[in-house]
Amino acid sequence: MSKWWMVRAGDNNELIPKWESKNVVSIGWNQLGDPKSYTSRDAMIQKAHKVYHESKPGSRIQWASQVWKFSRDIKIGDRIVTYTKDTREYLVGTVTKSHDYNESVISDYYPNVISVKWEDKRVSRDLLSQGAKNSLGGISTVFRIDDWGMEFNNLLLGNTSTSHDITDDGQDAETNNAEEFIQQAKTLMEDAIDKLDPWQMQDLVGGLLSAMGYQVKVSPKGPDGGVDILAHRDAFGFEKPIIKVQVKHRNSASNGAEIQQLLGTTPMDASSIFVSTGGYTSSARTVAQQNGVKLLDLSELVQLICEWYEKLPIISQQLIPLQKIYVPLKV
Repeated sequence: MSKWWMVRAGDNNELIPKWESKNVVSIGWNQLGDPKSYTSRDAMIQKAHKVYHESKPGSRIQWASQVWKFSRDIKIGDRIVTYTKDTREYLVGTVTKSHDYNESVISDYYPNVISVKWEDKRVSRDLLSQGAKNSLGGISTVFRIDDWGMEFNNLLLGNTSTSHDITDDGQDAETNNAEEFIQQAKTLMEDAIDKLDPWQMQDLVGGLLSAMGYQVKVSPKGPDGGVDILAHRDAFGFEKPIIKVQVKHRNSASNGAEIQQLLGTTPMDASSIFVSTGGYTSSARTVAQQNGVKLLDLSELVQLICEWYEKLPIISQQLIPLQKIYVPLKV
């Protein structure tokens, strides 16, 4: 029976287009060399302790274990799932050739490669059950997701019912740590933000800027002239930096034309921030990079909220009520 695997691209937005165009999936940890040169997982872990000696011992074990799993356990016919946060969609494919160590396919940084035939259809994250969302938000790069294979199959066939909503406990024990718990908490925050309406979303972003020490003016409901929020340091708005913000709270990705529209609004000399919970197209990222526009996607917004939550205005905290808890760390 085919196994289901999640292989995460992490924050590297350039990886997934390469995976699609070359029909592969890849991971890094190139300092370990070719996994086939090791006779056991323990031998690879010992190598990880040497080459990644500046990292935590637990991380070294986890990294070596993931490379071992990727190179030895994923077989032809297994199913691969990966997530593209730009569009908030999952790609699904079938393994056509097992592991190869090849620095020329993607790059020497991601030399561990498996050939995959990707499905033409993608699966929107919004269609998944809550249990799947929580489990797939794990921080590990490679892990089993067999419990959610049927759900992905149904969604690929056009069946949007998500009655399969159990908790996944199929991941390896070494991934059940504090970082895993924190990542799942952030996934729940993303889901809470998803439920806000566009006006609440503007207020949340405005509250975040207030927490950072800015004076904030949020546009009222109705036409906003292309700027949802103006932020400045002093009460009169004279002191720079002045920041103009556009907020797009929707499932679809924001494009380059929308970034250009923000740049063309007044004040022309203001710094620009574009917030899009639906992610960005490649043209949007190019325009933003060329013009110094700061882009924030949903996961980056969640990270900032975590950092500034205690300083958010009460009305902003009420939009996404959070409770602080303490998680024991392994020594």
